Amino acid sequence: MIMSRIEAPREEDTAGTGNLLDRLLDGLPADAVLTDPDVTASYANDMASFCPAGTPAVVVLPRTVEHVQHVMRTATALSVPVVPQGARTGLSGGANASDGCVVLSLTKMDRILEINPVDRVAVVEPGVVNATLSRAVGEHGLYYPPDPSSWEMCTIGGNIGTASGGLCCVKYGVTAEYVLGLDVVLADGRLMSTGRRTAKGVAGYDLTRLFVGSEGSLGIVVGATLALRPKPPEQLVLAAEFSSGAAACDAVCRIMAGGHVPSLLELMDRTTVKAVNDLAHMGLPESTEALLLAAFDTPDPAADLAALGALCEAAGATQVVPADDLAESELLLQARRLSLTALEAVKGTTMIDDVCVPRSRLGEMLEGTERIAEKYQLTIGVVAHAGDGNTHPTVCFDAQDPEESRRARESFDEIMALGLELGGTITGEHGVGVLKKEWLAREIGPVGVEMQRQIKQVFDPLGILNPGKLF
Repeated sequence: MIMSRIEAPREEDTAGTGNLLDRLLDGLPADAVLTDPDVTASYANDMASFCPAGTPAVVVLPRTVEHVQHVMRTATALSVPVVPQGARTGLSGGANASDGCVVLSLTKMDRILEINPVDRVAVVEPGVVNATLSRAVGEHGLYYPPDPSSWEMCTIGGNIGTASGGLCCVKYGVTAEYVLGLDVVLADGRLMSTGRRTAKGVAGYDLTRLFVGSEGSLGIVVGATLALRPKPPEQLVLAAEFSSGAAACDAVCRIMAGGHVPSLLELMDRTTVKAVNDLAHMGLPESTEALLLAAFDTPDPAADLAALGALCEAAGATQVVPADDLAESELLLQARRLSLTALEAVKGTTMIDDVCVPRSRLGEMLEGTERIAEKYQLTIGVVAHAGDGNTHPTVCFDAQDPEESRRARESFDEIMALGLELGGTITGEHGVGVLKKEWLAREIGPVGVEMQRQIKQVFDPLGILNPGKLF
């Protein structure tokens, strides 16, 4: 149901909710304000498990910066919480609604405003889908590297909110490396621009970086100036089988210590390989304990893959198979991209961890996760951006089984504890959201929490921006 100015309030509406709707509709088109409970309920949460979500009072779909400003001015005047959302593909509950909030879904602000091959920048609205931008800049011979696994669905605004990564991080880095400037609507409705579009710039504090990864807790991103790169050659992929996870991680260490710069270096453990085969019948080698995928997008990728393959063999690879062409390379990458979907099919529900450790301790992370899986009698598959130490242990469980759900949650916490023990971090690219609030405090300590709370107080004195997340 789309709320109109002449519609009578529902009986269950409180005076406060009615006032909120009236004031929102004073500055928004009627079709941008959704109040049907069945519709608003569909905006209540992202894709994370075990994350509570409240009931939104209303969902707003703005199309302009002015719409967003009006929402924030209204929310400030009424002290109503606002939860910004993109495509809700997040995995930490960072986009989950709180009771009585305004859900601000930015998916309708989806224009690519500029692609500049000379300055190598793109200017976009937050609702632009990652893959859409990547294809658009590719037509200009340019490349936007960040490519989360959900790149066909996730939005640039969401990527900025969680500082997303992807398969290419080992060579090209994460979203934060490509955000030059932002347009941000603050909690009180003021519009602020940060950063620059020049190749260099150090004027004042780096507020742009402060907003990247802030999960909508400091302001609403309504525009972004993104750095682009020249489009590289098509990459070729190599697959290497190992009889143990330790041997595969040893190969990763040899590759990085040897100064190689692959465009991709991914690991799939035995559980994940079997899950992908069961789902898609891709013929991956289930005899392997760990499958390492490496790629180069250099002028002579075959030579680079040969050198990397030799290092894999020295580390104990039982088989090294370089792809013959781009089609075979894409098939191998498709197997990796199917990993999380395949693991979800094992039991119906997953908890996807996001622990990043130093590369030198990647083997310990895999071994520790295997011990945790045995302890809790659970299926836990591991996929990893091995080149930067970012692991995704994925706990598979039956959400209808309370006992198994309890063990899943406990195993998830032990995996995060293991990551911290190994000198790592609780999240490399998914964010904190609701899921990891307690663990953020453990990682950064009481002084760190205090300082971050003070920063939020400066930008959001009423505490209305995405409340209940991070802290």
